[in-house]
Amino acid sequence: MSLTTTIVMLILSWLAVAAAMLWGVLRITRRHHHRPQQSTPDIKTGKAARRPATAH
Repeated sequence: MSLTTTIVMLILSWLAVAAAMLWGVLRITRRHHHRPQQSTPDIKTGKAARRPATAH
């Protein structure tokens, strides 16, 4: 193979790996995206409802 072909293949393979990694990151962020919770006060007591702590 010529030097030009080798360089072009290296660049194209780097772009393919970068695109695959970006796709994976976007897929994970889309799957783990949480909706913002609205803090509505409890009607009976007038206090905000307690929620359990979540840890990942």
